[in-house]
Amino acid sequence: MSDRLTGGCQCGVVRFSCEGLGRASICHCRMCQRAFAAPFAALVTARGLVWTAGEPKRFRSSSKARRGFCADCGTTLTLEYDGLDAELAICAFDRPQDIAPVIQVGVESRLPWAQNCPSLPGRPADQQEAADAFLADLVSLQSAIPWREAP
Repeated sequence: MSDRLTGGCQCGVVRFSCEGLGRASICHCRMCQRAFAAPFAALVTARGLVWTAGEPKRFRSSSKARRGFCADCGTTLTLEYDGLDAELAICAFDRPQDIAPVIQVGVESRLPWAQNCPSLPGRPADQQEAADAFLADLVSLQSAIPWREAP
């Protein structure tokens, strides 16, 4: 089972594994924006999904789909269309950097400023130093998630 992909919510109450992945996408639809409280949702179809700890609470968000989330910490975990494999939030995986979206959907609802995000500047050096100093002793209370990972 070591080749299975794993992940879960931020508090660790809900954990999953899957044997493979389908298409990874970014969805800009208004329902995903609301469900993720973000400009878009990054999702990937999960093959052979197993809940290894807990199970998400589900909310029927439309006549065709439910959305799963951790009832304890609120982490959004799934988009589940009736009769299809569940889609998992890419950033709920333990190694989200290994799952790159290949398509954007729901672009009719894309926020006008969202496509400019890559061109936004980072903090100026003096502000970054102050932020780094402030966060230097931060301890994440999320389940087994390092605060910062090496690039």
